[in-house]
Amino acid sequence: MPQGGETMPKKPKRPCSYPGCPKLTDGRFCEEHAKAEAKRYEKYDRDPAVRRRYGRAWKRIRDSYVQQHPLCEVCQKEGRLVATEEVHHKVPLSEGGTHARDNLIALCKSCHARIHAERGDRWHNS
Repeated sequence: MPQGGETMPKKPKRPCSYPGCPKLTDGRFCEEHAKAEAKRYEKYDRDPAVRRRYGRAWKRIRDSYVQQHPLCEVCQKEGRLVATEEVHHKVPLSEGGTHARDNLIALCKSCHARIHAERGDRWHNS
């Protein structure tokens, strides 16, 4: 247990999961390949019907919501101040949800990933 001023050691970095990339990263992919993987997912793995629902209008709604909710709403309830990184639909669009403000929640990446993991969505569905 850390004593007076000591900090816990960080988890060691690991190689990027992109084939042939030697860069070390804290996540699954290095910064460059994380963007490429997200783009690949949007193009090939995301349902085209869902993809059509996320256009310029969604970006405006999302940006407006983040301006009004700059902190993760889940973390804030738990007394932590963490910046908003994602805007999540409480009822997914694929299940009849809308972009209405009462169906949105501002989340950090950790809370967003936890919600999707609990639901069994995306990469957690195996």
